[in-house]
Amino acid sequence: MTQIAFIGGGNMATSIIGGLVREGGISADLIHVSDPGTEQRERLQQQFSVQTHEDNLDAINGASVVILAVKPQVMRDVLQPLKETLSTRQPLIISIAAGISLPTLESWTGCKAVVRAMPNTPSLHGFGATGLYASVGVSLDQQNITDRLLAGTGITVWVKSDAEIDAVTALSGSGPAYYFLLMEAMLAAGQSLGLSEDTARRLTLQTALGAGHMASHSDVGPDELRRRVTSPGGTTEKAIATFEGAHLRDIVKAAMDAAAKRAGELSDMLGKD
Repeated sequence: MTQIAFIGGGNMATSIIGGLVREGGISADLIHVSDPGTEQRERLQQQFSVQTHEDNLDAINGASVVILAVKPQVMRDVLQPLKETLSTRQPLIISIAAGISLPTLESWTGCKAVVRAMPNTPSLHGFGATGLYASVGVSLDQQNITDRLLAGTGITVWVKSDAEIDAVTALSGSGPAYYFLLMEAMLAAGQSLGLSEDTARRLTLQTALGAGHMASHSDVGPDELRRRVTSPGGTTEKAIATFEGAHLRDIVKAAMDAAAKRAGELSDMLGKD
């Protein structure tokens, strides 16, 4: 059986562990988690009955899959004392830390099979979208293992380069914040039109949920769905025309370009010696 080690037991690691235990059919005895926080270790042990450790080396001992779930800024320091063991044992490495390139991860771990993952915050509730990029040393079986491990967090999509992972960061990684901003604006506009805060909030959130559900379960694209609800001369057409007149598409494109550029800059900074 595959033994899985998590280095770091924060929110994203917790969401993956929850998916593994609840939906992945992985025995809690096979999941080992290291975290410096005593309370966090106790919480994970009580919630999922997994094996917890204060020492990272204890967690990776015997693991064939090691999931790196620590902050990017401390990743190098965390991996330095583990590199000898990792390079000798050559487990599958899956990093969910933003901004650390695949070559850098290979160098810091000494491992040939490395997957870089870019999840987003809805993964905490099982509705996430995760971009994945594998080194040439990752086998098809290891890609399948990665998909199974992350299945409980939402969907997974494989890309072919670090640059594409930067694009994933700009789209789905940062994307929830874009929708939250639109919700904020709709809620405020609803109140300015005379609705109570509670009414505007409930209608805004349910509208977002409904639109997302329709789009994800439809056999046509968002452009066609928009056309179907935009009656000529109606209220929706007026609103859409206002968005288009304000160049909403250009604003979205510029925002995502800026996010992707920053992702590349952070990768360069974090990968420096």
